[in-house]
Amino acid sequence: MKNLRTTGLIGLMLFAFFSFVQPSNAAPQFTIKFSLHIPPTEEVYSYAAALYFKTLVEAKSQGRIAVELYPSNQLGSERESLEGLQMGTHQMDFTSTGPVPSFAPEIQCLALPYLFSSRAVAWEVFDGDFGKEIIQSIVSKTGMRILGISENGIRHFIATKKQLKSVADLKGLKIRTMENPAHMIMVKALGANPSPIAWGELYTAVQQGVVDGYELPLPLIDVVKLYQVSKFVILDGHIYDPFFLWINEGFYKRLPADLKAIIDEVALETTVVERAKAAYYDNVTAVKNLEKMGMQIYTPTSEELGEFRKISQKAVSEFITEKIGPEWNQKLDKAIAEAQKKVYKK
Repeated sequence: MKNLRTTGLIGLMLFAFFSFVQPSNAAPQFTIKFSLHIPPTEEVYSYAAALYFKTLVEAKSQGRIAVELYPSNQLGSERESLEGLQMGTHQMDFTSTGPVPSFAPEIQCLALPYLFSSRAVAWEVFDGDFGKEIIQSIVSKTGMRILGISENGIRHFIATKKQLKSVADLKGLKIRTMENPAHMIMVKALGANPSPIAWGELYTAVQQGVVDGYELPLPLIDVVKLYQVSKFVILDGHIYDPFFLWINEGFYKRLPADLKAIIDEVALETTVVERAKAAYYDNVTAVKNLEKMGMQIYTPTSEELGEFRKISQKAVSEFITEKIGPEWNQKLDKAIAEAQKKVYKK
């Protein structure tokens, strides 16, 4: 009975909430064109989060804001879409770090391999003073505001023809990377040849043998069925890849204070929803699905992982310092140290 009463109470609360915020029949005062780069399925955590954002913003604004979702690169690749967002041809975007260094080079400090010891530490850093400071730096340079930092997943190396177990196994392979220059330096340092290819072209590139492999989070392999054209995964976890929820700053500033507050509140919730869904998919659903589809997943030993870390960190750290100076690296190191104390209570 207690469970039934609880369920009934929750149902009444939800009914009351949506009755109160039910959209009016009036035409919206503001329309948000929201660019996405993944298929329109709730299986994909970033699309599910965007749908959550749309639903709550429209409800809480009582129809004063309409949110239109444009998935599957309808408004261009990540780079093209950010360029459009900057010009104001659409109002929001959800992207990886791939094209961001071209707009804000300081974001490359997040590309140091094996930077975060856990998701909890990464989230603490992004939600703290460091996250706020780098977001403000990006806004001032680009005219694009980051409403929230969620995640694109933990990236691993995948090959088409052989199992990767050590750094030596990567030698000479052509590996697809995002456009992030620091990612390319990492791959090159490990003895492979980086090949930056847009997300929408990746499946075809792997299928046609343009590349010998790629580096990607497990859920994205599952979502676009890359297990059909590649079989070998090494769980090296070299990059924790953040995902950015963007809004055009000019549009954001034009919103009335009450609507701006709704956007901020729902963006925060959306970030939490996306992180949770991404972590669950990564650790539970994706592994199970990929193994079922015949992928061979190798977990490296601590010695093998240590070799990856030693070689890649040195090269990428030198590159990042050369490109953006030591300041952002120092701020990030301090933020990580503080985050680890909070998370691990040490």
